Amino acid sequence: MANRIEHPSGGYRKLFETVEETAQPLPTCIRGTIPSWLKGSLLRCGPGLFEVGSEPFYHLFDGQALLHKFDFKNGEVTYYRRFVQTDAYVRAMTEKRIVITEFGTFGYPDPCKNIFSRFFSYFEGVEITDNALVNLYPIGEDFYACTETNFVTKVNPETLETIQKVDLCNYCTINGATAHPHIERDGTVYNIGNCFGKRFAFAYNIIKIPPLQPDRQDPLRKTEVVVQFPCSDRFKPSYVHSFGLCENYIVFVEQPVKINLWKFLSSWSVRSATYMDCFESNDSMGTWFHVANKKTGEYHKVHYRTSAFNIFHHINTFEDNGFIIVDVCSWKGFEFIYNYLWLANLRENWEEVKLNARKAPQPEVRRYVLPLDINEVEHGKNLISLNTTTATATVRQDGTVWLEPEVLFSGPRQAFEFPQINYKKFNGKDYTFAYGLGLNHFVPDKIYKLNVKTKEHWIWQEPDTYPSEPIFVQHPDALDEDDGVLLTSVVSPGPGQRPAFLLILDAKDLSEIARAEVETNIPVTFHGMYKP
Repeated sequence: MANRIEHPSGGYRKLFETVEETAQPLPTCIRGTIPSWLKGSLLRCGPGLFEVGSEPFYHLFDGQALLHKFDFKNGEVTYYRRFVQTDAYVRAMTEKRIVITEFGTFGYPDPCKNIFSRFFSYFEGVEITDNALVNLYPIGEDFYACTETNFVTKVNPETLETIQKVDLCNYCTINGATAHPHIERDGTVYNIGNCFGKRFAFAYNIIKIPPLQPDRQDPLRKTEVVVQFPCSDRFKPSYVHSFGLCENYIVFVEQPVKINLWKFLSSWSVRSATYMDCFESNDSMGTWFHVANKKTGEYHKVHYRTSAFNIFHHINTFEDNGFIIVDVCSWKGFEFIYNYLWLANLRENWEEVKLNARKAPQPEVRRYVLPLDINEVEHGKNLISLNTTTATATVRQDGTVWLEPEVLFSGPRQAFEFPQINYKKFNGKDYTFAYGLGLNHFVPDKIYKLNVKTKEHWIWQEPDTYPSEPIFVQHPDALDEDDGVLLTSVVSPGPGQRPAFLLILDAKDLSEIARAEVETNIPVTFHGMYKP
């Protein structure tokens, strides 16, 4: 583990400051040389408005969605940003207050409503946010900004204009969908969301959206449910942020962070609750792994269990001689890590930030190995015959398969998060390298490269700089898995520096190739993509 950088000046607070749109693309000051083959756009998504008038947003996932674009052309880089014109944003701007409830901030559609009118509004349905601040991904020839509800927003990736609000419920049976779909090489999109299953019990549906067909019809119209996973608790589905996909299987990790359906339907209307108020932790279920055949939709009826952990991001999932390898970014225990992501906590002075992080679940990168064929075996015997991992799987007396992981990366209050790989070539396949954003007591201050086979890791880090999720872009003539660059937007509030820059790193060793500096602050971004 490298020397840990301290942040007593609190420069990380710049990540959570409101900014304005840019009227036109801004030029950048280039240091180094932009690779000549890098021709396209880096698109990023995150919050850009952290208050409306005198009303603040309270949680990291509440600020209104802002799209960012770095354009690469002829060795130059420009920067542009626009707010997504969601209903949540437009109504807030029009009425000069927070109108629609966000993840941790309550909004009143009508400020004159009292408790009785709010109660009766329950029968009209809960108004769900469309604040698309989490990610951006393609469906067919279109691009959609998204959060984790049933709404996605079609946007123009060239102009960043908002085109249309889309309700996924019009195309498939889900109550919401993650912001982390899997996109196959032919353009097929897989995603997961919870739904009402048999006998009004909750379940989780895997949906499949085909690539654009010769008839040019919107692929969303051909969305289908291909797998339904059962829920461990009939009325309390787990929070789902991502899932695993490989050549023949889909893996869903059901974590102990639960959504209380009764709170969601009743308390919201009566007690001015938010999404955060509807979460609770099950301290006894541990964590469940579900597997289904990707091609047939058949549910694999092996009960995989392990100790409790939070999961938000899968790194990769692949098959190896009758086993499924599942690499994840985990947070130990059953307590919801989002409880520590209130903006008030993240904006504290450095010593308080560290104190809060010490109370939180601790991060680890883990590898779980799931045996597919469970025949008559001796109880307690390790079923993993691979010599490439120390992960274990044992059958217990009740017939469940207990999983113990191999730890690939761990450091006290040092998280490897927002993982990326050479996705186009190695998603769902045996791979060697992962890249991630390093969180130091929840403060993003480094970029990691991790060799998942040897556990060796590399770091890029500078004092008073705060990078974002690194996006891997493969070199057009790549021979090796890590032939390419990493792109990350960086906030640099230190003295003598421009407020922010786009950083280009050599994916081989994290050495700097170039940076494109801008004369404006860039607030925190969560996820995004490179569009060639």
